[in-house]
Amino acid sequence: MSIPSFDPNAALLRDERLTDGLLTRRVIAWLIDLMIIGVLVKLCWVVLGVFSVIALLVTISIGIVLPLFSLLAIIPVLYGWLSLVSPLQSSPGQAVMGMIVVRDADLGPPTGLQAFVYMVGYLVTMAFGAIWTAVAVVTTRHRTLHDIVSGLVVVRRAALQSPLTPGTMGLNMGPGGARTNYAPNGGGRPFA
Repeated sequence: MSIPSFDPNAALLRDERLTDGLLTRRVIAWLIDLMIIGVLVKLCWVVLGVFSVIALLVTISIGIVLPLFSLLAIIPVLYGWLSLVSPLQSSPGQAVMGMIVVRDADLGPPTGLQAFVYMVGYLVTMAFGAIWTAVAVVTTRHRTLHDIVSGLVVVRRAALQSPLTPGTMGLNMGPGGARTNYAPNGGGRPFA
């Protein structure tokens, strides 16, 4: 039995495929997510505003309703956290741009705790100035500070769908032994 050898060139090529064009995609995804969060906050603000007027009209103390407006600050955190722990494994903006958030160690799905640390780290990074996200320009796999702290990495979804068994004319064994052909290049991991 032989021990498989590590090929650093193959590892660099794999990393390059995972992160090719990622910085531009992340910026565009951030803008898409910013618009979606803005719409969600605006909708919740309108609903709470209507509820405040109704509360005032039916002589319920408006002091009961006004503190609910502070809950609007939770929307971006819930948006990001729920997106990462969903089967999508990315925010809607990231999904549109063909990205997925995975664990750095084994490219598996993020845990709930990792997703929470990722979101808190993101908010702290933004609170101290978005310039801190520029770390992605010089790090391996273009990771930002909140990526590094949470142990996650953002990669291209298509790059994870590489052939499982090359040379099998695109036929791979899927879950339960069924033959599948997930990726156009001959098979791979399916992602919803």
